[in-house]
Amino acid sequence: MSLPIRMGGPSIPDRRVIRTHMYVGTLSFDLLLGDVRSLKEKRSVVRPIVAELQRRFAVSAAEVDHMDLYRRAGIGLAVVSGDAGHLTDVLDRCERMVAARPEVELLSVRRRIHGDDD
Repeated sequence: MSLPIRMGGPSIPDRRVIRTHMYVGTLSFDLLLGDVRSLKEKRSVVRPIVAELQRRFAVSAAEVDHMDLYRRAGIGLAVVSGDAGHLTDVLDRCERMVAARPEVELLSVRRRIHGDDD
C-alpha cells in the first residue's frame, strides 16, 4: 500500500528581495554622405559603419532611414545592459566613432535610455 503524496502545503515566504535592473539604450544617427552618386556607392559607405559598430561594441545596428536617398543615411543602434554606467559608456563610444568617420557628416543624434520603470 502506498501513502498519498502531499502536494502543496503552506508556503514560507522568501524574505530576500532580489532586484535586477535592465537598461536599453538607443542611438539614431542622421548622416550626410560625402561624394556619393548612387545607392550602390551609399551601401559601400554605410555597410562598413554598421559592421564596425556591431563588431567593436557588440550592439545591434542597421540602416533604418533615408533608404531611397543616396546622400543621406539613418543608422539606428540598440544595446542592453544591467549597468546604466556601462550603457552610457557604450553609447558615448559609438557616437564618437560615427562622428569621427571622415566620409560622413553627422547631422544629428538622438539618444534614448529606458530603464525598468519606463
